[in-house]
Amino acid sequence: MNQQPLDHIRAIAFDADDTLWACQPHFDDVERRYCALLSAYGTREEVSAALFSTETANMALLGYGCKAFVISLVENAVRVSEGKVTGDTVGRIISLGKELLSLPATPLDGVRETLELLRQGPCRLAVYTKGELLDQENKLRRSGLLPFFDVVSIVSNKTPESFLRLSEMLGVPEEDVCMVGDSFRSDCAPALEAGGSAIHVPSASQWQHEVSEPFDHPRLRTVERFSLITTVIENAL
Repeated sequence: MNQQPLDHIRAIAFDADDTLWACQPHFDDVERRYCALLSAYGTREEVSAALFSTETANMALLGYGCKAFVISLVENAVRVSEGKVTGDTVGRIISLGKELLSLPATPLDGVRETLELLRQGPCRLAVYTKGELLDQENKLRRSGLLPFFDVVSIVSNKTPESFLRLSEMLGVPEEDVCMVGDSFRSDCAPALEAGGSAIHVPSASQWQHEVSEPFDHPRLRTVERFSLITTVIENAL
């Protein structure tokens, strides 16, 4: 498919988890230790598969984020153990999940330097991420990146409709907003559907629920690392 020029970009929206800072590797580590705690009730593959099913069933009600994940961890432990899991083990599972609420949120390589460059340009900058409000606010604060952004929007899920609301918050038309994120399914696809543009920065690790097959789109660009975003944006100004 022929690419269209990304003209008139006036605002850039950034996903947070695994785009600005690492997140999924911490969840993967918790899941690994969780499976070890429940090894008496199934193999790592069996417990992980059951957890995936439990999370999927809970998403419509609980949404995304650490707190929803902890509830799914506990519910799944009761299920795979057929109610035999002990209170001590449940307590250890909860402690594992609570570790995720104090992640360092250290900016990934090139993030701070790239934001500093973009901050000097004409575009408005936004954080546009999904998850639990307090947790995401705290991570953004711990990252030290908050001063770079004009707008912060934390939503329960990213949809074309929520992208349009973001463009209103930024005060620019949706076609002038460029979304940057590691997840094609969650970050890029809704922005493109809403009429915006997108820059995909694939992550080395991805949540199983976010896995999807990318598709070609004239307003889509893919870069290998975060620092290359500036080249795409400069060519669009």
